[in-house]
Amino acid sequence: MRFLPAEEQQRLLAACFARSDLSPEQLWMRYFALGGSQSLLELDAYLNGLTTLPRVDRDMLAHAVNERLDELAGPPRAPYSHSVRDGKPLHGPLKALVDLLEGAHRAPPERLPAVVAAAGRALDLSIGVYLADYDQRTLVRADSAVELDIDTTVAGDVFRRAGTAVTRDGPGPTLWTVLLDGVERLGVLEIVPTDDADPDDPVLREQCRWLSTLLGHLVTVTTQYGDGLDVRRRRRHRASPAELLWQSLPPLTGATESVVVGASVQPAYDLCGVVFDYALSERWARLAMFDAGPRTGGASYAVVNALAAYRAARRDGASLEEQYTAVAGSGAAVTGVLAELDLVTGAVRWLDAGHPAPLILRGGAVLPETGAVAGGFERPPRVTEARLRPGDVLALYSHGVAGATDRAGTPFGRDRVAACLAGGTLPPESARMVTQTVVAHAGGELRSDAGVLVTRWVPR
Repeated sequence: MRFLPAEEQQRLLAACFARSDLSPEQLWMRYFALGGSQSLLELDAYLNGLTTLPRVDRDMLAHAVNERLDELAGPPRAPYSHSVRDGKPLHGPLKALVDLLEGAHRAPPERLPAVVAAAGRALDLSIGVYLADYDQRTLVRADSAVELDIDTTVAGDVFRRAGTAVTRDGPGPTLWTVLLDGVERLGVLEIVPTDDADPDDPVLREQCRWLSTLLGHLVTVTTQYGDGLDVRRRRRHRASPAELLWQSLPPLTGATESVVVGASVQPAYDLCGVVFDYALSERWARLAMFDAGPRTGGASYAVVNALAAYRAARRDGASLEEQYTAVAGSGAAVTGVLAELDLVTGAVRWLDAGHPAPLILRGGAVLPETGAVAGGFERPPRVTEARLRPGDVLALYSHGVAGATDRAGTPFGRDRVAACLAGGTLPPESARMVTQTVVAHAGGELRSDAGVLVTRWVPR
């Protein structure tokens, strides 16, 4: 910051005062209103070059003169004691940030791809936005009809790993990076340098990372008040029960420093009778899944009713047993499992009501099965306890996962569920792989919804 010499400031300020059409008394009143403490006599002596003033008083005086010059609209402004930079950056990462924020302000969702493209130009980048469809099978470009398969393309691999990759099979190198809202995977960004920059440059990658994070937040926020991006993620019509359930679900991924949670439900566009929930805090991960069984017309209302009762009790500070009682009292005809994980000690407790027992995996191996309680929420609760070790995985899953059958009538089974979870991938990807494999096993025809909630304890 460059400070103007006091003598030079006095000379220019006096010249501007002469053009302000103010008397010394009027200027002093304006200066006094800004908080000035010098007398009219001292102010007049300063304007005539007979004395000096403290810098703060000189700047208040300059501000008073400038306010008057602004009223007159036109004459040069009086200088402050230090240089004042233009508030808006003209180039580089900060310009990209400002362009993205200003462009997104009050913008409809469908304008976001153009806004991020403009922000990318400040970094000499061409940026394309791809969003994952609700089946999590396809990445759909937000501003065109281009689609990329999640399981067979580089972009899909980046999405599955929540990472980055560079391809060099086009006119120039391309950087692919996952698009995140916090820890929730929304899609990927296709980033092509336009100035021969190296996509492996760590500085460039860092700039792309924060651009991706900010854009992820904007995608989620704008989707809450407009359908422009949501319709791009839909590959077909979503039935009204599925619409109701998706609006009731938390994000498919959640995380704190001590735990990562990932979930998946199928059929995504015809979801009917399974919901999951979680709440993460400094000390606890509270988990739940409710299942209305075979796909019937009233299944969606039953699971939403159970979910509402559970959330109300949990948010009131109810214990695990009291949460169970609240769901039982709601009259919802569902089965379910409620669990709580102590993120300091690894102690986990759960209550199940006619639901498959949770799986605990340690080093890829499943711990001995604890068994499930017959009946539903009308039976007295029985608490099961276990203790996790760092890195262990706890998985809740619906009847429609292990119970899904192929054309020969062979159920998917608990062992296949465990095998899908044993790969050591991120919880959201583990959950996606479970439901995708179940759908494939059933030939695309599920008699009951398949839902899975995967939790990995990663204490600090």
